[in-house]
Amino acid sequence: MAQTTKKAFAASLKKLLSQKPLDKIKISDITNDCEVNRQTFYYHFKDIYDLLEWVYTNEATRALGDKKTYDTWQEGFYEIFEYILENKSFVINTYNSVSREYLERYLYNEAYYLLLGVVEEKSKGMSVRDKDKSFIADFYKFSFVGLVIDWIRKGMIEEPKDIIQRLNTLISGNIEMALERYRTDKHNIKD
Repeated sequence: MAQTTKKAFAASLKKLLSQKPLDKIKISDITNDCEVNRQTFYYHFKDIYDLLEWVYTNEATRALGDKKTYDTWQEGFYEIFEYILENKSFVINTYNSVSREYLERYLYNEAYYLLLGVVEEKSKGMSVRDKDKSFIADFYKFSFVGLVIDWIRKGMIEEPKDIIQRLNTLISGNIEMALERYRTDKHNIKD
């Protein structure tokens, strides 16, 4: 029952965001739309920003699924683009509001775990410190999220598949090369 209520609040927020910006939406707008009282909202969320974060971390995260391997990272990245396109007004209104940090946090989190999965897979059998694997994933995370944010800022005109293809051409083999450089069993890497 709690998940159903949370999903109803999420759907309401998304619907309202298609009509007006986030800073103009009040909790009473959401509760009226869902036909529940304010206390029901506060039972599940502390404020609208808490709901917004829930939408990104729960609903949007499902879009990525298990596409966190070297062979599927492109599909995973494409799923992020698809989620954004399917929820365009929601994302645009989040992007254009003071709540942009929730969108960016979602993107950074998803890109990091997608990339860390790839790095972990490619480092099998290699002696590479966890902090170096994390550093590689972070490096690419910032590039990926920068591309997505720029794509949103420019109106989401370019085809996601084209961006992913160009990105694949650019980074093909680079994660493996970075891992080779960080190997502690072949190079003298110090903390």
